[in-house]
Amino acid sequence: MVEHPFSLTWDEFLALPRKTVHCDIHCVTTWSRLDNDFEGVPVQDLLRRAGLKKEAKYCLVVAEQGFTTNLPLSDLDRPENLIALNWAGEPLTPEHGWPARLLVPHLYFWKSAKWVRGFELLDDDLPGFWEQNGYHMRGDPWKEERYGGRGLTQHEINKFRNASKKVLRNDQ
Repeated sequence: MVEHPFSLTWDEFLALPRKTVHCDIHCVTTWSRLDNDFEGVPVQDLLRRAGLKKEAKYCLVVAEQGFTTNLPLSDLDRPENLIALNWAGEPLTPEHGWPARLLVPHLYFWKSAKWVRGFELLDDDLPGFWEQNGYHMRGDPWKEERYGGRGLTQHEINKFRNASKKVLRNDQ
């Protein structure tokens, strides 16, 4: 789904231009934290480098330990989204995603995957870990999109998990 697939070493990634984003974050469990400053690499720079094909409509964010989350490309390709390295002027702590976490501040914070390793661009939406377990496919806090309506059948869950595993195998 991209013209120029690429991977970066950690040192190459750290050498990329960074910016700071001031934002609020919202947890699906109903708490919010106001006035945060995150610093990191703009997601839009990475997407431009990859050269998105017009068929790309969604992204499955791949993180450590097999964690995934899904995003419509229209939610991922925004100027405020980062691969965050620092919060409040300090490196992220391990429990908050060190060394790098995705930051998508306009959606619930579970969409801002911790320990992010990469993106898989897709032409169809594929539920990530929490979405397979009942969370909303998008997660807009202003619409209170916490949970996904009907529960998935075990057959659907298995189908999505198998599809996610294929993506994860291809990513490694």
